[in-house]
Amino acid sequence: MDAATNDTAIEKLIAIDRILCEHYGAPFDYFSTKDAVSELVSAMLSHRTRNKVSGQAYRDLKEKYPSWEELLVADVKEIESVIARVTYPEVKSNRIKVALQLVKDRNNGELSLEFLKDMPVQAARDWMEEIPGVGAKTSAAVLNFSHLRIPALVVDTHHQRVAQRVGLVPPKASIAKAAYQLQAMIPEDWDARKVYDNHEAFMYHGQKCCYYSNPECQRCPILHLCPFGQENLPPQ
Repeated sequence: MDAATNDTAIEKLIAIDRILCEHYGAPFDYFSTKDAVSELVSAMLSHRTRNKVSGQAYRDLKEKYPSWEELLVADVKEIESVIARVTYPEVKSNRIKVALQLVKDRNNGELSLEFLKDMPVQAARDWMEEIPGVGAKTSAAVLNFSHLRIPALVVDTHHQRVAQRVGLVPPKASIAKAAYQLQAMIPEDWDARKVYDNHEAFMYHGQKCCYYSNPECQRCPILHLCPFGQENLPPQ
């Protein structure tokens, strides 16, 4: 993407963000006040699992292991039984334990991610993504949703779909590729709050209008900026 194209894409992102944030009622309340390590555990539990189910599994873990240090010395099979309600508990139990041990080992024996707030966004994301099982969505969620409040952009499937249809990212871009391309378009003066609002607005639009099947393009507030929507409208 050359400089001119990039400038155009940034301008389009800002225009779409402005409309969607107004349409869906930004600013949005943060749904989480967890510390970053707890957010990591929560995010890893949520992979391919409904929020209600993963949320209860997280609460079950906290009840069983009041501190994550206690989980570190627990048997993997015991952890698996505690989170049995989520998808792939046998995989997640081991991954969570490995992830927490790696955080501790890479942070001089301290089970904390507070140091990430002093790193550039991309460097913090890269650090997180060296942990097995942590991809673009999880790294950004830990940085932005936790009390670190770092301006890392979370891109879920709804966000990805909207971005593809309006032409901000290629139609076949993976969710990871879309996440990095959209992160690169974020204006430098956007803080964590504004980046969070951007994600929420795009996500809501994907959930409430720009559906995967049968999107309701005729009532879309950004139709004038969306090539897909304009082509998808029925003939007059």
